[in-house]
Amino acid sequence: MNILAIDTSTEIMGIGLINGEKVLGEYVTNIKRTHSVRVLAAVRELLDDCRVTLPEINKVVVTSGPGSYTGLRIGITIAKTLAWTMNIPLSGVSTLQVMAASGGKNFGGFIAPVIDARRGNIYSGLYRWNAAGKPEPVLEDRHVSAKEWAERLSRYSEQILFLGYDAAKHEQTFAEVLGERALFGSLTDHLIRPAELARLGMEAPAADVHSFTPSYLRLAEAEAKWREKNG
Repeated sequence: MNILAIDTSTEIMGIGLINGEKVLGEYVTNIKRTHSVRVLAAVRELLDDCRVTLPEINKVVVTSGPGSYTGLRIGITIAKTLAWTMNIPLSGVSTLQVMAASGGKNFGGFIAPVIDARRGNIYSGLYRWNAAGKPEPVLEDRHVSAKEWAERLSRYSEQILFLGYDAAKHEQTFAEVLGERALFGSLTDHLIRPAELARLGMEAPAADVHSFTPSYLRLAEAEAKWREKNG
């Protein structure tokens, strides 16, 4: 079963291809360039290198959010288009869960992936590895202030591993509240691995292609202002 994974939820763009328990290939970049003009080219290049054709893809998996509003729309639109035109299943996986799987492999404590949401706010969730070898949610993904999140996590006595390049922006806040219980991933721990996305999505339920939408966890600023103005 060939599974194609697409992640454009952050500045990291990742395309992955797995077959069963074998990773056939990954394409990952972490640069400030428009995903929209690069994703399809990356998909074509990876498939060509792996000698797999589009008709041989059995499932598409995409990060469903949270993350960049524009980035999520790009990845999900492409994933939906591929799934619909090829009549194959589509599954979405939380961006934060993929981050936990990518950098917190078998960590014994809790894992808190972090995506910056500006103005002192973040997207985060709390995960822990289960017996099946996957990070399962302990606290649901949310949009929250870094200070409030640190105080919420202070109720736990175990160590907490913060992942994601944006975690460094709030390291002082987490360290002040959690002290030595706050750990931070190393350089490569923060990369979102598209192969992990594919693995998590392998057994995930199929979504309805037409109604599947990103999980933003909060309204876009423009939409929030419009709702406030118009009641």
